[in-house]
Amino acid sequence: MASSSARVSNPTTPSLPVTENPRIDLLKEMRGHEVAVTELNNLPPSRAVYQKNGNIFFRKNIKSAIAFEQKQVDLAKARLQNLNAA
Repeated sequence: MASSSARVSNPTTPSLPVTENPRIDLLKEMRGHEVAVTELNNLPPSRAVYQKNGNIFFRKNIKSAIAFEQKQVDLAKARLQNLNAA
C-alpha cells in the first residue's frame, strides 16, 4: 500500500559528498533546497510531509516545510556571498 506522505531532508546531515571546494558544496546544497521547495509546491495542501531533525522524523504541514526549505536557500545564498566577498 502506498504511503500518502513525503519526506523533507535536514540540511545539517548532508547526503552529498564533501569536496575540497566549499563554493561548489554551497551551490549543491542551495540547489538541493531549491529542488525541495519546487517539489513541495507541487504537493496538494492536504499531504503530510516529514522533516528529519537529528534521528527523528517529525510530521509537518507543507507550508512550514516550504518555509524551512526557503530559509535554508536564503542561508546558503548568504554564505555563498560571504565566501565570494572573502
